[in-house]
Amino acid sequence: MNIYVGNLNYKVNEEDLKDIFEEYGAVSSSKIIMDKYSGRSKGFGFVTMDDSNEANKAIEELNGATLENRVMVVNEARPRTNRY
Repeated sequence: MNIYVGNLNYKVNEEDLKDIFEEYGAVSSSKIIMDKYSGRSKGFGFVTMDDSNEANKAIEELNGATLENRVMVVNEARPRTNRY
């Protein structure tokens, strides 16, 4: 399951994100979205977990949790749409 993680502090990196979600199960990947011009985090990212039960537990427990003084928004990622 692909999980959206928003409202992240700009200091949070992919390893931090992976560590947090690994408390709930195996993490396949973690990705922080970076601004291509400044190289700085855009404040959101994605985590992939293969086990949907573990992923749902992580979403339930981490949505609204505080990380680095920011309240995270965590939910199942929606499919990407074309922006034309």
